[in-house]
Amino acid sequence: MLRKDYLLRMVEEMLEAVATVLGARQQKKHTEALWQLDEQFKRHFRLSSDMLNTLSTRDLIELFRTGGVVEVDKLQSAARLMKEEGLIYLDNRQEEAGIIRSIKSLHLFLYAALNGADRSLWDLDTQVRELQTMLKGYVLPLETESLLFEYEENQGRYDLAENSLYRLLEQRAITPAQAEQFYDRLLALNPQQLEEGGLPATEIEEGRAGLRRYQV
Repeated sequence: MLRKDYLLRMVEEMLEAVATVLGARQQKKHTEALWQLDEQFKRHFRLSSDMLNTLSTRDLIELFRTGGVVEVDKLQSAARLMKEEGLIYLDNRQEEAGIIRSIKSLHLFLYAALNGADRSLWDLDTQVRELQTMLKGYVLPLETESLLFEYEENQGRYDLAENSLYRLLEQRAITPAQAEQFYDRLLALNPQQLEEGGLPATEIEEGRAGLRRYQV
């Protein structure tokens, strides 16, 4: 209970800060907005924004590991601040800095979602969707794409999972045999689930046939 109360207080404070940042961003006060976010990083995570952004996604996740367990709700809270930071840089036409932060934010949200985070805390699924829209047209790092593939399958969005699967195949991050396992898992589901997931059985068979061109 104490832990939950702490998280709720942290989220409430961060929500107020994000609202302030949004106002500053709308007024093109980018330096002020970034300062506000940096203060939140320092207050809640004891690290500056600059320090956090020098770390890889793997190192960031390890940073939130306590007693062998990753504190995924704190992790997704850091991801929320990173997302806002990315938006500021993009607004300020600093595309590279904005995209790097947005990709890191997406990676952390996906990891949190797949590892038991409270999805209602930051409306996690909406955050993922918005980041995907922001990053449309950019190639994700393989580790992030792999998380996205697993996330979409877990969400029952099988058509989107298949899109991710083929991006991984194109980059040889997975083998055709591993891809076939995905289709095997889907064929174990009932037709209604497949229809709702955007990938009916006929399209699954077409997808499996398409794996031939990746055979070595």
